[in-house]
Amino acid sequence: MPMPIIVTGAGGFVGRHIVARLIAQGQPVVAVDKAAAGIPLGARVVAGDLGDADVRAAALSQGCAAVIHLATVPGGAAEADPVASRRINVDAMYDLLLEAAAAGTKPRFIYASSIAVLGDPLPPMVDDATPLVPRMIYGGHKAMMEHAVAMFTARGAIEGVSLRLPGILARPRGPSGMKSAFMSNLFHALKAGQTFVCPVSAAGTIWAESLACVADNFIHALAVDPALLPRARAVTLPALRVTMGDLAGEVARQCRVSPDQVSYEPDAALEAGFAAQPPLTTSAADHAGFVHDGNLANLVSSALKTLDEGM
Repeated sequence: MPMPIIVTGAGGFVGRHIVARLIAQGQPVVAVDKAAAGIPLGARVVAGDLGDADVRAAALSQGCAAVIHLATVPGGAAEADPVASRRINVDAMYDLLLEAAAAGTKPRFIYASSIAVLGDPLPPMVDDATPLVPRMIYGGHKAMMEHAVAMFTARGAIEGVSLRLPGILARPRGPSGMKSAFMSNLFHALKAGQTFVCPVSAAGTIWAESLACVADNFIHALAVDPALLPRARAVTLPALRVTMGDLAGEVARQCRVSPDQVSYEPDAALEAGFAAQPPLTTSAADHAGFVHDGNLANLVSSALKTLDEGM
């Protein structure tokens, strides 16, 4: 029997979508999350805190062909509780690297990093040479673990890939611990025919991918030829750079409501951190076969479909 693919954070927004894709492909999956709720049928579920060594041991008890590591204390929550961020985003992650290497034969390890590693304010242009200078706890911890993935790969213990995720649209309604939640809340409001007060300006720029596109990129990462990856094994995923005004207009058009239902009351700090993304070049990711949604209409259509499916 083939060794399974371990997915941590399997009951989350991205995790359950990836688990469903893997199960549909006939892959054996071990799904790890704090609770079993939301995890698609067909996976072996391990419910518990990833910081618990017994939980990680249960997940890895049948070995592992690969790990997709999504579990995290997200940005706003990490900033509010740095101790929790270190426990899950650093300590548990590092232990998981060690244990996965021991449980598999040089397993593929896909790490969900973040554009937060780049810090803010960003330079006028971001490309593969942009240095990592995170300012927030979340971005700092993600950058540390990118280096750990590269180090374990250089030692021959794993075959690592770190994917720096942009904004993912559209997340479920409700508290997420993410300061960028306003991007998804726009979709929910206009889809329901409600007004929306955007906390960044219409001219504010974001980098975004749809959930389906992000899932495609994680599945691609499982099979990508290591020779196509940079030595650091970390790539910033391709993303569409769009203004909030253009995004609101396209969401309104596809929801058949007036774009006038969106008003703007910018918060300077929020805009500086999450809606001031400069032009982005992702040559390393492009070379390795990672993709974005193609255009704004495709991104919005895919994001609305995600909401319709309840993913």
